[in-house]
Formats: sequence, C-alpha cells, structure tokens
Amino acid sequence: MTTRDPADRAARILTVEAEGILGLRTKLDGNFARAVEILRSTQGKVVVTGMGKSGIIGRKIAATLASTGTPAFFLHPAEGIHGDVGIVHRSDATIVLSNSGETEEVLRLLPVFKRLGLPLIALTGVPTSTLARHADAVLDVGVPEEACPLGLAPTASTTAALAMGDALAVVLLEEKGFSEEAFALLHPGGSLGRKLLTVADLMHTGDEVPLVSRGTLLKDALFTISAKRLGVTGVDDGEGRLAGVITDGDVRRAMARGADIFTATAGDVMTSNPKRIAPTELAAALRKMEEHAITSLFVCHPADPQRPLGVLHIHDLLKAGVG
Repeated sequence: MTTRDPADRAARILTVEAEGILGLRTKLDGNFARAVEILRSTQGKVVVTGMGKSGIIGRKIAATLASTGTPAFFLHPAEGIHGDVGIVHRSDATIVLSNSGETEEVLRLLPVFKRLGLPLIALTGVPTSTLARHADAVLDVGVPEEACPLGLAPTASTTAALAMGDALAVVLLEEKGFSEEAFALLHPGGSLGRKLLTVADLMHTGDEVPLVSRGTLLKDALFTISAKRLGVTGVDDGEGRLAGVITDGDVRRAMARGADIFTATAGDVMTSNPKRIAPTELAAALRKMEEHAITSLFVCHPADPQRPLGVLHIHDLLKAGVG
C-alpha cells in the first residue's frame, strides 16, 4: 500500500488528466474543421449519444451546445434502440461518444442514423474502430493512460472527451457569431443574463406609461398617478415630448404652497427638465435613482431625448436582481 501524501497522489492524477487534454492538440486535423462545418450547417438539432460514462459526458456536451446557440439533446442509446430514436429527424446531425468505438448499444444506433442520412461525428479513443469507420468526422480523444491506477475507471479519457466537446462548442459559437446578448437570452435567470439586461427589457411601455397634458387638472393627474401605480406621471408638451413629470412629492409641495387640486393644472405643478435615461443604460439607472433620490425614470429615445419610450421604476430593477 502506498504511503504517499494524498495531495501528492491528487497532483499526479491532475497531471495525468491535464496531459491527456494537452495531448489532444497534436491530434487536431481536418476532421475537426469538418466536424465544425457539419454542426454549423445542420438545419435541425444535434443528437448526442453515448453509453455509461461517455453518456454522462455526452449530456454535458449537448447542454453546452444548446446553451451556446446550437439546438442539441442527449439520446440514451439503450432507450434509443427501444423506440426513442423516433425523435431523430432527417435534418439532424449526430455526435457519438465511445472510447473503444465498439460499444454495442451505440453501434446498434448507427444503421438508423445512416438510413436517415445523418452526418456522424465520432469522439473515440480508437480511430480505427467500428464507430470511426462509419463516421463522417473522427475526433481522436484517446489518452496515453487513465488517471485511475488500475487503468479501469474512465477518468482521463472522459476528461479529454469533455474538453474536445467544449472545443467544438466554443469554435462553433465563434463561427456563428454568437454574442453575449444571445447567451443572456438563453440564460435569463443567470447572473450574466441580469448583467446584460437593458432598460428596454424592464421598462413599462404603451398603455402602462402614465402621461397627461400640460392642461390636465391636477386632480386628474393624481388619478393617472394612482391608476398607473408607478408613483409618477409624465407631462406631454402637446407634440409627443416630455415637458416634465409629476410625482407624489411634487403634489405635496404644490399643496403646501396653497395649490388647489381642482383648479391647478399639471403644467403648474410639474418638475421641468426631469431626469431621464436611454433604453440601453441599465447600469446607470440605479445609480441615477440613488443619486437623485427618485424611484422612477422616464426612458427617452436616444436620438430625441425629449421623446418618451417608457418608464422604469426602481422596483423593476430590484425584481430583476439588478444592483
């Protein structure tokens, strides 16, 4: 029994796994470019399959492809040969994982894929295997040794396959010009999704925007503020531009000065030249609200800062997890 420190043994394992990945660089050839082109030109989905540990890696590859703009799903080979292969369509492409390239359940799917005319990308450790011979692109993910001292448990080999799957997904992402905004669209609940939200994504628009004219009586402006439930109303100058805003505070100050809500107009009470924001300036929105102790901002057209597009309330930012 070895008496070496566990950390030393862990370091050896990590070295074996890292060298397994680095060794893949010398195996990259025209097959990789062919695999990327197959995936880029696929009109349907990418079907990823593999058995056992390879299947687990396949699930992750499918998930990575799907989250980076390439529709993909995992098909369990054993369930596939018992009817689930019916989900596969002629417009799809396939990625098949098998370290040996001879996994029975996987090989039994190949005639179905071929009959449907699906292009096949193989991730295998044996480029001369049955799987490789039936593939349109063969990605050699073989490693010199497993990290398992017995050489039995798939360790470095599955790590290498996972890394190759990531390489495929990321190069494909670049080929497609997949953007941060597109990524955020597919990850609306994540931190990146929140970071890439814009004011336009959160603002109230259309009938939800409180607007009155300069001549609107204060009592009616109060009704608009109450009905729209944003604590504010904009005041239109008659030509579709924002002349000012009225908040609860404006109303209280006006009444303290002796204003009569039945005779005063919105133009008499409004705050002129109010703070506003562009539809893309999400990061600045919360800062501007905090600096000026306000809870709502009118969102105006970038090319015409006087023309309102919507209203952003601080609750909208907090609800979206911004700040």
